[in-house]
Amino acid sequence: MIDFTLSDENRLVQHSARAFAEAEILPYIRDWDAKGEVHPEVFARMGELGFLGAPIPERYGGGGMDYISFALLCEELERADTAFRVVQSVHVGLNSLALLQWGTEEQRQRWLVPQAQGRKLATFALTEPGVGTDAANLASTARREGDHYVLNGQKIWISLADLADHFLVFASVDRTKKHKGVTAFMLERGMKGLTTGTLHGKLGIRAGNTGLINMDGVEVPIENRIGEEGEGFLVAMSAIDQGRYTVAAGAVGLAQACLDASLKYAHERRTFGEEIGRHQLVKQMIANMAKGIEIGRLLVWRAGWRKNHGLRNTRETSLAKWHATEHSVQAALDAIQIHGANGYSNEFPVERYLRNSKAAVIYEGTSQLHTLIQADYALGYREDRPLRCEPWPAQGFETLSPEARP
Repeated sequence: MIDFTLSDENRLVQHSARAFAEAEILPYIRDWDAKGEVHPEVFARMGELGFLGAPIPERYGGGGMDYISFALLCEELERADTAFRVVQSVHVGLNSLALLQWGTEEQRQRWLVPQAQGRKLATFALTEPGVGTDAANLASTARREGDHYVLNGQKIWISLADLADHFLVFASVDRTKKHKGVTAFMLERGMKGLTTGTLHGKLGIRAGNTGLINMDGVEVPIENRIGEEGEGFLVAMSAIDQGRYTVAAGAVGLAQACLDASLKYAHERRTFGEEIGRHQLVKQMIANMAKGIEIGRLLVWRAGWRKNHGLRNTRETSLAKWHATEHSVQAALDAIQIHGANGYSNEFPVERYLRNSKAAVIYEGTSQLHTLIQADYALGYREDRPLRCEPWPAQGFETLSPEARP
């Protein structure tokens, strides 16, 4: 039986994350966003509070949170600003949880422990200038030379590119094999031939770092390979399942922020002698926001419940991500409409919410991709194999045999 009653621990995480956001993000975010400033010291503070190792087992330096707590953490951070949820998605969801599932014990000790402790910042590099959804067609290459690989290629739209210490990078050892040639590697800042840069002029998430990675003959030791040669596509897809979960949870928080701002304004603004909240079409927008938030939150928690029980959740997470991100865009549009002309100004936060919301219907699988995924499940064209891993709180994810891997 699924029980969505929040535990004391769940509520403690929720309250702690909200207090952090209210003290260290909300007073400054309008200025940071307007100036396009990134403040890594806030990320460091998140590490000190254990956010950067939230669902990682304690034996690897993490907080051992269950996935409902992790969702609440992501929701509260994005309720303040998307840039800070992105850190959770990339550092924890896409990188650290991939290491937990696919890394050897030595690799976990080497990279996962300092990441979970917040001493090192990590990112995930799959997207390329010519490759997004078609992840099996990577142009980046990895050539085996004795006890190391030589990597060449470029990655783009990489969150934390100019700040990360560790990079989970994907390249092909044989492009003719498509997805079966993709291989995963952990790179470290300072490797010869590895350079990064920042992208400017983004529509939203301006308080977050987004950039590119160049690999020009980077020599990567074989012990930096994550999984076996040719397993990189599986590593990437399982990591993206984790990332989608954080994006879905965050989108619920963004929609909640839209509703919070709209409720406040609907009580304060008066037209025709009464609060605008009394007008029926304003009520309609408010009601639709509230409805979509509740649906999104329940979809996220259902996926989290399955994750807590060691059950595959690709379908459930995809649906949560699809609904929550699409709803956050609509909630932001309606919030601006409720604010009228004021919503078009950065004097109010809702224009930032709209700019930030648009990215999430693109990354971690576009809405169009999730439409196809859900249709294929409904039509029976796609089925999930059982996911064989320990449920929370064990979260063993001991290195899975090839036949048990997702």
